Amino acid sequence: MTSRLPLFSVLDLAPVPAGSNPGAALRNTLDLAQHAERWGYHRYWLAEHHNMTGIASAATSVVIGFVAGGTKTIRVGSGGIMLPNHAPLLIAEQFGTLEALYPGRIDLGLGRAPGTDQTTARAMRRDLHASAEAFPDDVAELQRLFAAPVEGQRVRAVPGAGLNVPIYILGSSLFGAQLAAAMGLPFAFASHFAPDQLLAALRVYRSQFRPSATLAKPHAMVGVNVFAADTNEEARFLFTSLQQQFVNLRRGTPGQLPPPVEQIAANEFELAGVAHSLACSVVGDRETVRAGLESVIEQTDADELIVTAMIHDHAKRLRSFEIAAEVRDAMAASR
Repeated sequence: MTSRLPLFSVLDLAPVPAGSNPGAALRNTLDLAQHAERWGYHRYWLAEHHNMTGIASAATSVVIGFVAGGTKTIRVGSGGIMLPNHAPLLIAEQFGTLEALYPGRIDLGLGRAPGTDQTTARAMRRDLHASAEAFPDDVAELQRLFAAPVEGQRVRAVPGAGLNVPIYILGSSLFGAQLAAAMGLPFAFASHFAPDQLLAALRVYRSQFRPSATLAKPHAMVGVNVFAADTNEEARFLFTSLQQQFVNLRRGTPGQLPPPVEQIAANEFELAGVAHSLACSVVGDRETVRAGLESVIEQTDADELIVTAMIHDHAKRLRSFEIAAEVRDAMAASR
């Protein structure tokens, strides 16, 4: 067992449960963020997705402002902004504004995926190939826009210039690991839905990391689904909401987050595919969750775990994050 306990943070997709609406989902997001702050989570990230009726965080920077305005100390940011959907200057202005309003609390996590289907991506990007190919250059441009202005610089982010908003690279492949290492940036791996290359990406990131002005040594974040409840049976029941959501997504019929069920209406092939995608999940009571998280930490030596839970019932979602925080504290006490 590694002696170092990673930071614990929250990734929230602002789920819209079946029968609810985006307004209620966003109010639940703020409520969870306020609880997460009290429970000692390090940061609270929101994800950019589009044209999905089950996710309310499409206007990610707006939601970050809502959450930051309703909390006091927890870091708030994006996990992530899908940068090819946006001009770097616009993101620099948005996150510069957030940093100006909530100094020292704003993170900018960046990904290069569209965060949606190809048809919706074309509605936003127009040129999908060129947008994705420009990702490394766009990240570098953002860094320049957040740096102190230089003489003769004609385009500035106002607010943004000189604020040095922290940038994180998100990914689910070796590409993101290599880019984060080359630029000397923190790296977050999306293992909560794409675990296949997790360990390989971490090896690449750590072995190729080059210290930068902002980061002296690698900082690796690992995404984990944590469905915690007072019993293993209840936790497994709650987990069926996410499993159903993945089945529906693979069928091309995404929708609001389904309520949990005793038995998922899917064939063996579908269930095997979902189990593969959700392999980085810890589901159970306090003891089961502790053993699962210890295993993830041992395998990855992560600097930070970013925990997510797509649970249909808001009260049970809160309880899951509370149990995870209690497990974290017990782990810390035993080290």
